[in-house]
Amino acid sequence: MGTILFTLLILQTIGNSLFGKFESETPWWKKLMKWMLILLLILSSAHFFGTTIALITLALLYVASLSFHFYWCRKHGIHPLHATPRKKYYQLRQWTWQE
Repeated sequence: MGTILFTLLILQTIGNSLFGKFESETPWWKKLMKWMLILLLILSSAHFFGTTIALITLALLYVASLSFHFYWCRKHGIHPLHATPRKKYYQLRQWTWQE
C-alpha cells in the first residue's frame, strides 16, 4: 500500500508543479473531488486485487486521460502542452478572461 500512496504523491506533486497553472480558475472543491475519486479507485483496487493491479490501473488511467486530453485540445484548436491560445482556452473552460 505504501508503494501506491508514494506513487500517487509523486504524480500529484509533479502534476501540480508542472500543470497547476492551467487549473488556476478551477474551484478547490473540484480538484479535491478529483483526487478523492482517484484515491478511492486506486486504493480499492489495491485492496481487492493487489498492488500490481492497482499500479497497472493507475498507469492505464494516466494513459487514457492523457490521450483524451490531447484529443480534446486538438479538436478545439488548443495546444495540449501550452494551453494556447490562452483566451480560447479560458472560453472553452468557461472561465472569465481578464484583458
